[in-house]
Amino acid sequence: MGEASWPAERGEVSEHVMSTSMGKRYDYVIVGAGSAGCVLANRLSADPAVTVLLVEAGGSDRKLEIRMPAGFAKLFKTDYDWNFTTAKQAELSGRELYWPRGRVLGGSSSLNAQMWVRGHRADYDGWDVPGWSYDEVLPYFRRAENRVGSNRGGVYGTGGPIHISELRSPNITTTAFLTACEELGLARLDELNGPSNEGYCPTPVTQDRGRRWSAADAYLGPALKRPNLTVLTSSHVRRILIEDGRATGVEYAGGPGEGAAESTVAHAGREVILSAGAIGSPHLLMLSGVGAADELREQGIEPVHDLPQVGRNLQDHLASGIFLHCPRPVTLAGADSVANLLRFLAGRTGMLTSNVGEAVAFIRTGPEEPAPDIELIFAPGPFIDHGLTPPSGHGLTIASVLLQPESRGRISLNGREVVIDPGYLTAEIDIRRQVAGLKKAKELFATAALRPFTGPPMAPYWGAESDEELARWIRERSETLYHPVGTCRMGADVESVVDPSLKVRGVEGLRVADASVMPVINRGHTHAPAVMIAEKAADLVAADRTAS
Repeated sequence: MGEASWPAERGEVSEHVMSTSMGKRYDYVIVGAGSAGCVLANRLSADPAVTVLLVEAGGSDRKLEIRMPAGFAKLFKTDYDWNFTTAKQAELSGRELYWPRGRVLGGSSSLNAQMWVRGHRADYDGWDVPGWSYDEVLPYFRRAENRVGSNRGGVYGTGGPIHISELRSPNITTTAFLTACEELGLARLDELNGPSNEGYCPTPVTQDRGRRWSAADAYLGPALKRPNLTVLTSSHVRRILIEDGRATGVEYAGGPGEGAAESTVAHAGREVILSAGAIGSPHLLMLSGVGAADELREQGIEPVHDLPQVGRNLQDHLASGIFLHCPRPVTLAGADSVANLLRFLAGRTGMLTSNVGEAVAFIRTGPEEPAPDIELIFAPGPFIDHGLTPPSGHGLTIASVLLQPESRGRISLNGREVVIDPGYLTAEIDIRRQVAGLKKAKELFATAALRPFTGPPMAPYWGAESDEELARWIRERSETLYHPVGTCRMGADVESVVDPSLKVRGVEGLRVADASVMPVINRGHTHAPAVMIAEKAADLVAADRTAS
């Protein structure tokens, strides 16, 4: 598997990338071609009267493992991945955790498990930010969506850039998991993305006829031939240029025809927009002198604007899995075969169209919870160590995901290098909820529906049973579900990093539009809200342009 094994179905970005000369001016400079940046590049360049530059540190997304839904784990720890590592987590047995993030056109939407899960109405209402209630953001979700197939109740939008479909070849064990949920009395959801996601459902996926449909496919590809859009790949932004309290452009290294060590400046006549994600956006702000002034000075950076909350409020979904052997050779452990590859290449069917997380159940672990606090994800295969550890045979996974952790972490600096400290399980209630989630996973595995497909514990799971043993297992083996948010918190209060229009407080001409602005993490997955945030941001930017 590798380059050029997949026929081009849209203009390749590499054919349209242009280099900039020193000092070239654009109306808008967007940093990061991920879920949000691709949206903004498309929507802003739709106005032929403005010029847009999109700068991406990674390269082309022309790779078979990106197109192939089940191939995403093969992209981890490669050139397509930022390959981050967290600080040691005291509450997770002192471990440093691997955090993959997309370093490629499409960003993490080119590496993710393609799950389109908006979250719960209470998430957005709970932000308590003017303009960002559930009813106010719903039109932006719907604008992005093109639901293929079932759309019961008109929950989804149609005709939008992002294709959302059912899996083409769901596993037989996934059907058993859904039956097991029914057996335990959980509510069946006709559609997962309504106002409430409490219940169980097959996973809606961002796929087009069995292949991944990333933000680059959805938004960037259709915009590439516009003469007012320039896309730079392999170009690492080093800092935002801020003069007299206004962002005037960015300094970056690399790009076509330029040495990696050389710095080039791109000027922004109207705005610089950071869409570098919950790690990259605060990191760039701090490198540019925007952050806690005393801490910046300690790292040798001259403060430009004292904004202490930059990098704070880091939240992530922590996942803990139960792995059991499967006595029948029907799981994704057998997906990586020549026969399955041919099925995928010839007809986009078979196991390689799986997104791995084929079904979900959102549950409340107690009557006091106002909305689901745990997500259970079913994988018809042993998804161990992010899929980097080859399975020792056929197996099944049910992962418990802590949806709204009370714990908070932060992004900070060590010199110019980024430090990621999620602060996992520093709030005691978080471990209690996770234990309850794993107990529900064990109940599901014990149902009549799943019993024919389950055997003994599969390593590294050693069969934890009691609450104390499950807590130990959580500390020993939990991993990220790849959903960092919150580090450039949006709010109406003066302490927030960005205001409700996503403008960075105290710096003119600078916005942040990505998952980092979320005040509280959603009870879902973060690709959908990142797209929604960027769709709304495009309207906010356009409104300011019209007003000026």
